[in-house]
Amino acid sequence: MEGVVRKTLFYVGLILLAGLWIYTYEAISGSQPLPARIPTHFDAAGNINGWLLPTLGTGLFVLMTLVAFFPQSFNFPVRPTPATRPQLEALALDMIAWLRAEIAGLFLWIQYMIIASVRAGASRFSPLFLPVVLLFVFGTIIAHIVAMIRVR
Repeated sequence: MEGVVRKTLFYVGLILLAGLWIYTYEAISGSQPLPARIPTHFDAAGNINGWLLPTLGTGLFVLMTLVAFFPQSFNFPVRPTPATRPQLEALALDMIAWLRAEIAGLFLWIQYMIIASVRAGASRFSPLFLPVVLLFVFGTIIAHIVAMIRVR
């Protein structure tokens, strides 16, 4: 069953990445194109401080996919034994699958907020954005680490 969940999350991530690229393309060359230069990175306080491309989201997705091909090289929070290693690897692969989809969704959300803020003439994100994202991503990591510790 775990393979089905991982595959589903992989395809969800791909769909979110496709949405990121399509939404960005539409914003740049659609019926209401954005200016040639728009803010694409904000600091923790929500102020513009840089420029980001959807390529970064795709690069992270690809990197996480490649890492998942080498579960034998993973480090775990507990010492694996021959009996526990398959369970630990499965949990690590599940965590990667969840994080990959979450990051793809995160980059789509960021791009949406950037484009919406440019169109509205605003230059700030909600101050709740970063804490919510960190809780979500770290929640996934913590839940999987706890599950790995329980395997021991």
